[in-house]
Amino acid sequence: MSDDDLTLTRRERIGFIFQAFNLLPTMTARDNIALPLAMGRKKIDDAWFGHVVDMLGLRDRLSHRPAELSGGQQQRAAIARALITRPDIIFADEPTGALDQDTSETLLRFLRKCTDELGQTLIMVTHDPAVAQWSDRLIEFSDGRIVRDSDRQLVR
Repeated sequence: MSDDDLTLTRRERIGFIFQAFNLLPTMTARDNIALPLAMGRKKIDDAWFGHVVDMLGLRDRLSHRPAELSGGQQQRAAIARALITRPDIIFADEPTGALDQDTSETLLRFLRKCTDELGQTLIMVTHDPAVAQWSDRLIEFSDGRIVRDSDRQLVR
């Protein structure tokens, strides 16, 4: 695979939810969320965009820059950016780390819906056992080694 093909694959088929948010400080929340689409010269699906920002409670914060958002709002904007392209795979590093319990549960339900209805794969790193319970498969690591690997029924 060429470097260009690899770049396209990452941009169009993989969504990243970083623990550190990585929002661009000079861009509004709207522009940060739409960035993967703009980079790929893709048109925004207004219905999907609206669904994602409404689910994450960001509609009234879209014109704000990251410095004007709380930590939880920045996290939600980063999550929306990862989901906006409807990627095949989502890598999430502590996606609920900066969120309150209610918002965390809303997000986890939405991610569950993405995997169930859109066929997306979610690979999530978390230290929170309650968040881990949402998974279909749990792989537990300790000191760099797998200490447990379990397929199980989803606990909701």
